[in-house]
Amino acid sequence: MLHAQSPTSSSSSKTRSEQSQISAPDPGSIANGIYHNSFFGFGYKLYFGWVDRTTGMREDSSEDSNDPKKSMLLLAAFEHPPEVAGDSVNSAVVVAAEAVSSYAGLQNAEQYFGPVTELTKSKGFTVVNEPYEFRAGTAQLVRGDFSKPLGSLTMHQSTLVMIEKGFVVSFTFIAGSEDEVDQLIEGLSFGRKETPAAHK
Repeated sequence: MLHAQSPTSSSSSKTRSEQSQISAPDPGSIANGIYHNSFFGFGYKLYFGWVDRTTGMREDSSEDSNDPKKSMLLLAAFEHPPEVAGDSVNSAVVVAAEAVSSYAGLQNAEQYFGPVTELTKSKGFTVVNEPYEFRAGTAQLVRGDFSKPLGSLTMHQSTLVMIEKGFVVSFTFIAGSEDEVDQLIEGLSFGRKETPAAHK
């Protein structure tokens, strides 16, 4: 997850006041291969056999994540265990929530791609598509696309962002091709009545 710079002293009291009024998000749960999060109103259909590492990665995250009103890892699932080396890109889905108040002046999802792009570039990725509006089911989000060469392979990453209930919610999808990333995104749905599309 991203980490913002500390707010200035002049705004720190306001930030603390705003933060105290924000409810800690529901971490969600997985049932029958589908991750549900009623707090943010979305679901994600996991591929059969994927590895859920949410709890372990949440425990290993930084000290900021100890306060669920600031940030929380909601989902981290991988095609195969991250520690197992393979001859292909290890596809993954990572969903996180961070308090809007952690980012001074943040007013919309597109602005969040400033720190997203900075962090992603620091990991060797290049920008494929600058942030653009993207509809996923009933929700309107902002999407940015990145890629990174891995020898003979290329890792593709797309991040979708929305602002909900005082939090920036980011959905990051990683795969070995743009088509595979799009297939991963198809598992995402919003609204109580909508069911995520089944992955074959």
